Amino acid sequence: MLTRNCLLLFLWFVFDKGSLSLVRPPGPPLSRSRLGKENPRSLRVKRGWVWNQFFVLEEYMGSDPQYVGKLHTDLDKGESEVKYTLMGEGAGSIFTIDATTGDIHALRSLDREVKPYYTLRAQAVDIDTNRPLEPESEFVIKVQDINDNEPKFLEGPYTASVPEMSPVGTYVMQVTATDADDPTYGNSARVVYSILHGQPYFSVDPKTGIIRTALPNMDREVKEQYQVLIQAKDMGGQLGGLAGTTTINITLSDVNDNPPRFSKSFFHLRVPESSAVGFAVGRIKAHDLDIGKNAEVEYNVVPGDGDNMFDILTSEHNQEGIIILKRPLDYETKKAYTFKVDASNAHLDPRFHSLGAFKDTATVKINVLDVDEPPVFTKPSYEMDVYEDSPVGDIIGAVTAQDLDASNSPVRYSIDWKSDLDSYFDIDPVEGTISTNELLDREHIAQHNITIVATKLSNPVLTSRVAVTIHVLDVNEFSPELAIPYESFVCENAKVGQVIQTFSAKDQDLPQNGHKFSFKPSEKDINNKNFTIRDFGNNTAGIVTLQSGFRRRSQKIYFLPVVIQDSGYPVQSSTGILTIRVCGCESDGSLLTCSAEAIFLPVGLSTGALIAILLCIVILLVIVVLYVGLRRQNKKETLMTSKEDIRDNVIHYDDEGGGEEDTHAFDMGTLCNPKVIKEKLLKENRDLFRRDVKPETKTGKNQLPVSQDSADICNFINQRLKENDVDNSAPPYDSLATYAYEGEGSVAESLSSIESLVVDSNEDYDYLNEWGPRFKTLAGIFGDLLQYCPGPAS
Repeated sequence: MLTRNCLLLFLWFVFDKGSLSLVRPPGPPLSRSRLGKENPRSLRVKRGWVWNQFFVLEEYMGSDPQYVGKLHTDLDKGESEVKYTLMGEGAGSIFTIDATTGDIHALRSLDREVKPYYTLRAQAVDIDTNRPLEPESEFVIKVQDINDNEPKFLEGPYTASVPEMSPVGTYVMQVTATDADDPTYGNSARVVYSILHGQPYFSVDPKTGIIRTALPNMDREVKEQYQVLIQAKDMGGQLGGLAGTTTINITLSDVNDNPPRFSKSFFHLRVPESSAVGFAVGRIKAHDLDIGKNAEVEYNVVPGDGDNMFDILTSEHNQEGIIILKRPLDYETKKAYTFKVDASNAHLDPRFHSLGAFKDTATVKINVLDVDEPPVFTKPSYEMDVYEDSPVGDIIGAVTAQDLDASNSPVRYSIDWKSDLDSYFDIDPVEGTISTNELLDREHIAQHNITIVATKLSNPVLTSRVAVTIHVLDVNEFSPELAIPYESFVCENAKVGQVIQTFSAKDQDLPQNGHKFSFKPSEKDINNKNFTIRDFGNNTAGIVTLQSGFRRRSQKIYFLPVVIQDSGYPVQSSTGILTIRVCGCESDGSLLTCSAEAIFLPVGLSTGALIAILLCIVILLVIVVLYVGLRRQNKKETLMTSKEDIRDNVIHYDDEGGGEEDTHAFDMGTLCNPKVIKEKLLKENRDLFRRDVKPETKTGKNQLPVSQDSADICNFINQRLKENDVDNSAPPYDSLATYAYEGEGSVAESLSSIESLVVDSNEDYDYLNEWGPRFKTLAGIFGDLLQYCPGPAS
């Protein structure tokens, strides 16, 4: 503000364009006539400004208006020709001006703290015409400050804290007082701080208001709260200055400077011996003068007499040490325990390590109180074994319970009926031996779980229970059997010694070390030349072939008995039947088919193709048979019409039995194939009988083998043949007796679907073997058809 006022004053002196001044300039005033004759625009007036500010004292208490100052212009010659006007802040209400003299007065008391200055404008005008004699001039009336405001603490009262045991000069806080007086004028606003109450504990800096500790080692446990009174005084603290005060509540915050301390060095506790693990035996406490986390205490049982039996925990609520039982107590074994307990701080302050260990030790003695307890079994549980065929009354095992109290009362035993509803077992009430009460069956119940109750005779209310598991052991009473109904297959091209099926067995018995089975062929099937049994020694066996070249047409199914024997006592065995089916296979052994309908089907051809092939073969066979039949018919007719035939001609009447040459009544080829008979007779070195010579009776003739498929026909023919052999009325030449019975072996073959499997044996089908593996089965089938007609020749 001072700089601004000086700048304005300087400008007024440099630019002298008016004559209005705040003081009366020397020299006579201008006359009225002169003012009126001269042109005010051309007249250069010299201003007489000396100062641009007026001062008015604040809080003026006088009865008359306070004189502020006087305005004057050089044009005012004292002839009352000039009138002064005042405009701006407070003009007319706060400030007034004498229009003639230019004197300015303040009409009321002013407060600098409300408004420190006022800006006004003054102008000199002609008193008659109100014509401005010069431009307006602006000036400031400044309210001059007096010391009328005391310093104030706007944020008080204050609270602060400082750690206890802090060194001297530790910062606490800073306070600041505010004075509304003008800080640029005098010492009205210069504040000095001092402490009125709180010494000698704290001090304050007189200029900054910073409060610090003044004493070392202030202990919170001695005094925690302090109230400090701080004074702020203006006028630099001189006499007559105004002052303000505030209160500061200072708290000493806690530090861990005190170790825990037991209230006494010996604690005596008691605990019943029946107390469970985890039972709170008692409480002890170490007091710590600190607070918060600095007062947290950790308790530890010193290794020694009681560290294995007891533990101690810290209560979170009151920092007490709770002694906990870790193991069951036994008064008869140990009646008292004595041990030490340490109490220490959890959070240590390194500044106080030099003071020593922050812990305390106390001795704890715990006496075990005797309690009448129930009997105690020697084992937590019992397991026993018994064979399922054991007779009633056999002793399985025994349980034992004792009264460990000093009285050593006798104990009585019983079975809890809820665990043995069927009364399979009984127990001796005095000895505790368990025996069977009924016959046991492992296959019905393999394990029994019962509960034995031991009762103290002197106090029947006290009982103990123990679980007894009884395992029923298996007796070898069941015979082993095949694990599943096995149905195996063997390839027609199987080799000797080939394993075609692996099988195993099962047994309803439950041996302790697992089943052990052995396998062997049945004695009744010891001469089986097709298959045998091989035991692998690992509870499995295999079916092994003894020959090669199986044929479905000869036999489709084989039944192989096998004897299975277990290793129990007594040894049990059984005989199982294995079913083996002959099937067609690939060369690599993969299965093709086992059905009889597919016996002619070559592998790898479709059904339509196979049917076409078989149809062509059948047609060719029919043509061949018809051709052969016609040729034979022609030969027979020639024989019958020959004149050289010495036999009588036989006239046939289309009845049964036309004789040998009756080719029309019966064809020899319908019973057998003459070619086959001839070949068989040649193989056996038998003579071909002449037709005109009666055969001689020979004994011990070998008969041709009879086919299984035509046994009834063969028997029929043989029976009739024997009758004709002993007939003395037979003609002296070979003849054929017919019996009106259609048989097998016809050259023409039967074309019905039932007899479609029969083929002409005269045909040689060896060339089928050259067609490859896919026609191997067909070659074998037609090779088997080259059989001679069964039955003896005549």
